[in-house]
Amino acid sequence: MAEPPPRLVARLRAAGCVFAEEEAALLLEAAGPADRLEAMVARRVAGEPLEYVVGWAAFCGIRMVVEPGVFVPRHRTELMVDEAARLLDGATRPVVLDLCCGSGALGAALAARREVDVYAADVDPAAVRCARVNLADAGGTVLEGDLFDPLPHDLRGRVDVLLANVPYVPTEAIALMPPEARDHELRVTLDGGADGLDVMRRVSAGAPLWLAAGGHVLVESSERQAEAMCAALAADGLVPRVVHDPDAGATVVVGTRR
Repeated sequence: MAEPPPRLVARLRAAGCVFAEEEAALLLEAAGPADRLEAMVARRVAGEPLEYVVGWAAFCGIRMVVEPGVFVPRHRTELMVDEAARLLDGATRPVVLDLCCGSGALGAALAARREVDVYAADVDPAAVRCARVNLADAGGTVLEGDLFDPLPHDLRGRVDVLLANVPYVPTEAIALMPPEARDHELRVTLDGGADGLDVMRRVSAGAPLWLAAGGHVLVESSERQAEAMCAALAADGLVPRVVHDPDAGATVVVGTRR
């Protein structure tokens, strides 16, 4: 990777980019012809997420294609992939469902570790486009629609792991999010309703119909919401537990079908 010019680094740092050197190098790599660099730097300086400017996000060591507006996968969400891979250890070609899939990063990262049959769904057409690219090598099936609605009926009772990185930010808390998220990602990818659990409750209610016996649903959570998520899963007949990684600041709630 080429050494970025000091003037470019200084420009990014002045715009508030904490990792200015790394971002400058990535912009140089992505720009290709020199005439594209200025436009890309201008977008970044104006506050657009770096992932949208370069066209990809790093997740579990893989470059995931992302378009502007599509939810950018967070590093803390890698805990969901780690836990899902652990749960599937030893399973023969299990079925994985990635709901609210966004770029399809969760399904793609898991498929890179285990031989799986992957299905994914999202309500946003741009997210579906990205997911189809990111899941192409895994032979994933990506569908457009609201949660379980677009899934084939013969998938019922067959899902071994259901990954659901649902929006869980309480509506009033969106204004407190970093500008890169609140101003550039679609609100539907962030807003979880008054207490942040509206979409999660819908996933919990539908999961028992789609999970195989002994199957698991994994949902990302904040620490303070984990107890309420566990209660929702238990009310829907699933056995809940919480997985927490303090170093990553990550919390995942798991519900298992008896």
